[in-house]
Amino acid sequence: RQKLVDWSEAKAGDQILDVATGTGDLALLFKKQVGETGRVIGSDFCKEMLDLAPPKAQKQNLAIEFQQADAMDLPFDSNQFDVVSIAYGIRNVADPAKAVQEMIRVLKPGGRLMILETGDQQNPIIQKAFQLYFSKIVPWLGKVATGQKQAYVYLNQSSLSFPAGKSFCQWLGEVGDCSDIQFKSLMGGASFLYRVQV
Repeated sequence: RQKLVDWSEAKAGDQILDVATGTGDLALLFKKQVGETGRVIGSDFCKEMLDLAPPKAQKQNLAIEFQQADAMDLPFDSNQFDVVSIAYGIRNVADPAKAVQEMIRVLKPGGRLMILETGDQQNPIIQKAFQLYFSKIVPWLGKVATGQKQAYVYLNQSSLSFPAGKSFCQWLGEVGDCSDIQFKSLMGGASFLYRVQV
């Protein structure tokens, strides 16, 4: 997540929107980056997850706004943010293309859309390790921690079927009508970081 913040080139005073913020971990990092003069909003569709975020921000004395919102219908003006981010969330949106279009809509000209995501692994050794971890270990941990295994089985299936790397960049270019798209492979290909400049 810190690599996402660093590559976003967010600076003091910037306006940041973190979509699918969950419990706010990425929003916290962004607030530290943009300082008191910057504004960070963390949005999420799931109220239960979002409710856990404000106490974390308060504990670190960070002024962050948290708002329940649908990634496919963001309640923000166009051309409002310097950076919009989403970490491990785009594959779980009902219509990822619509979500990308919405995130690009709310970006200022020259703004950056930052996406951190898993996907189809290209290194066969990493692919096997990743598959074992997500198919066996994560569902087991999920069952122990929450009593629910099925959601974590879905996480594995969605991770393995989601496009990554160059194929995801091509998809982004098509649905977002943009051409300045870069990506980095992280952790030997276990995750991918994308940057779209509008």
